[in-house]
Amino acid sequence: MSAPLVSVIIPNYDHERSLPLCLAAVQEQTYPALEIVMVDDRSTDGSVRVAESMGIEVTSTPVNGGSAVARNTGAERANGEILFFVDSDIALAPDAVERAVEMLSADRGIGAVCGIEDPDPLFRDSRVEDYRALQHHYWTTDSAGEVSFLWSAMFAMRADVFAEIGPFNLMLRYTEEVDYGHRVNQRYRIVSTPEIHGRLDHDAELGPLLRKLFHRGRFRVPLYAKKRRFAQGYETASRAWSSLATLLAVATLPLPPAFGPWWTLVPALLLVTSLACDAGMYRFVFARRCPVFGVFFVGVHFLVNLVISASVIAGVLQWLGSARFRGIYDTPPAVTVT
Repeated sequence: MSAPLVSVIIPNYDHERSLPLCLAAVQEQTYPALEIVMVDDRSTDGSVRVAESMGIEVTSTPVNGGSAVARNTGAERANGEILFFVDSDIALAPDAVERAVEMLSADRGIGAVCGIEDPDPLFRDSRVEDYRALQHHYWTTDSAGEVSFLWSAMFAMRADVFAEIGPFNLMLRYTEEVDYGHRVNQRYRIVSTPEIHGRLDHDAELGPLLRKLFHRGRFRVPLYAKKRRFAQGYETASRAWSSLATLLAVATLPLPPAFGPWWTLVPALLLVTSLACDAGMYRFVFARRCPVFGVFFVGVHFLVNLVISASVIAGVLQWLGSARFRGIYDTPPAVTVT
């Protein structure tokens, strides 16, 4: 039996720096039967020029529409039996496509297989980037197995499954992968595995990272309210308690003067609770890096926990006050206009 053709779909927007590494990694895959489908979402940098200089034909979207538009466009252009989606800021491991084909071919009940980013970033630009690479790697590796939403930066599925489920929802900018995973999970299993991996160019600055996490958390609220359950895997109970304990630790700091000196223990106990809920991750980080970075990591994660809690509160308030916000996941996915 001949190897099924794999279409590697690469959505791109302004990733001129990482794109050569991404494309080279795809071209050097151990799996022989593949085509590259690159979709540029109207980049303002030299991305298209870089791709064409490497012999890659580029399809461009009519306007900048977001990653959902680019992925849908790539799926429409693809000829493969298997679609492997990889963002243009990731350099895949050489056997990533081969491993994905093996898993999808071995079990027809698997609707999608998702890769996991390495603990080291594609470029080491800052300690914030090191934080994000280690934090995301630990959370995804710790959640490896069956999950209920996609790690959209690096995943594969059969083309017939994509056709059955339908395209990504073009109305969603921050949580299209969570929505899509829930849709796939109604009919198929989704598996996250470290056997498919690569290096990602994570956010290098704290401000953009926190803004991204805030919006992602906020836009999850109406979906989880509709489904009446959290996503399986990544968002565990211990991580939710850690974020809540962090928020309460900050909220109770002003209490001691009003309620007496014993109340000074309350914020401290809440902080210890927050640290204990993420103890496995902190052990992982301190084992890999020096104590100074470990302390930095704990401090940044403290801020991340606050932002996650704030995003949920903001999402709940918006859900209560806006019928449109409550119904954003009721909108049927639109077909990409090309």
